[in-house]
Amino acid sequence: MAESRPTLDIVAPFLNEAQSASAFAELLDKLEVAVAQRFGMAVHKILVDDGSHDDGAERFSQALSGSWEIVRLSRNFGKEVAVLAGLDQSRGDIVLIMDADLQHSMDISLKMIAELVESPGIDVVYAQNDRREASWRRSQLARLFYSLINSSQRFDIPENAGDFRVMRGAVVRALTSLRDKRRFNKGLFAWAGFRQKAMPYSPENRASGTSKWSRLNLIAFSLEGFTSFSVIPLRIISLSGMLAALAGLVYGAKVFFEVMFYGVAVPGYPSLMVAVVLLGGLNLTLLGLIGEYVWVTLSESKDRPVYIVRDVVRGDVSDRPPGASGA
Repeated sequence: MAESRPTLDIVAPFLNEAQSASAFAELLDKLEVAVAQRFGMAVHKILVDDGSHDDGAERFSQALSGSWEIVRLSRNFGKEVAVLAGLDQSRGDIVLIMDADLQHSMDISLKMIAELVESPGIDVVYAQNDRREASWRRSQLARLFYSLINSSQRFDIPENAGDFRVMRGAVVRALTSLRDKRRFNKGLFAWAGFRQKAMPYSPENRASGTSKWSRLNLIAFSLEGFTSFSVIPLRIISLSGMLAALAGLVYGAKVFFEVMFYGVAVPGYPSLMVAVVLLGGLNLTLLGLIGEYVWVTLSESKDRPVYIVRDVVRGDVSDRPPGASGA
């Protein structure tokens, strides 16, 4: 009996990418040919429609060739969940995660695959964005975010690393066993461990459309990371409360000595308003932060499925082994 070829699964979530469907399908075809020639691997493509409102799924189904499937989710669950849906469907020896907006190039994909195949001691190769287009303020905020979230951790979340990566099957199985409802993939990839290696790259320009990430989305995503993987925000607020209490104690001692030894009249309204506003702001901030953590806990405790599949459209899957995993 002939030995079956190793398989590379390509997982690509998309949302309203109808305009780039043809170009991305062409890129996948070229990548499939290159992978077959260089590594002797069969390629299976898994695209996840994260609740698109356009006809992207239909256009992809018309443009894709070879072995492929499109998993259509019942609504928009977010990219983090869409990646999980694709990994759940994957059964390849190696899995490549990339975006369908053509910002993840074929050359970097091949370099990452080669690094993984030629290095038995490496389990994950992830792309690390080295483009320096962000403003100084944004880059400093990003650096602060990673320094805070990585403090007091037994693992480090690498800076400027996203979902664009190549993993061995064992890593994928470990990741799919993590059924967090509110997912922060950067943290989950790092938490899972394994031997990982970074590969610097510069993203290509978008083929069409605009980024789905606004400033508010980035702020919410950062908060998601903190509430999922760090207790530092609570400690910072607690420390701020202690410093405010200490400042109040020092100020009270100063007032006492001024009244007792110098007869200085204590101004009432200004000092009272400063204390009320400061302590009230700290209390509201702490309550809001605790509410975020409580909401995460409540979301996890409801035990709802992470996502719901509307349907799965498949192309040529004659070379695929049986037993697809479901949602």
